[in-house]
Amino acid sequence: MDEPLMRIGEIAAFFGVSVKAIRIYEKKGIIIPAKIDPDTGYRYYTVDQVRTLNALLELKSLGFSLAEIKEVISGGLYKEGLMRALARKRRAWQDVIAAAENKINAIDKITERINSSKEASKFHEMTDEERAWHLVKMVCVEDLHAQSVLSEALWL
Repeated sequence: MDEPLMRIGEIAAFFGVSVKAIRIYEKKGIIIPAKIDPDTGYRYYTVDQVRTLNALLELKSLGFSLAEIKEVISGGLYKEGLMRALARKRRAWQDVIAAAENKINAIDKITERINSSKEASKFHEMTDEERAWHLVKMVCVEDLHAQSVLSEALWL
């Protein structure tokens, strides 16, 4: 009995990806169709290939590049290599989280400065120059950065 095959459009729709994306995965040698109809050019995939596509999309959502995914899927990474790759991705995501937390903290400090500033309520009365000066004081979280910006602006 022949294994059931799915057309490229069917699996693309099922996973919510474009046919073009699946063709890119084919060009990269990650997922090769089980059959290509010579008359229509339709591409057909097996159940195992659909599972491979599922794994590819999951790894892609975790930040793996197509080259890394190809290495994982083709068996080029054994358990130790795969574990190292996963650990690298985990550290990369932790770095992203740390950077986002730093930005959130900076926003909180700016919000605090604006809320505690007496001048902020008078922005509409200030000249552009005065408003710019007060914004620099409130927005620049690190005083050294503000000083260098002001120094550069004054000496231009």
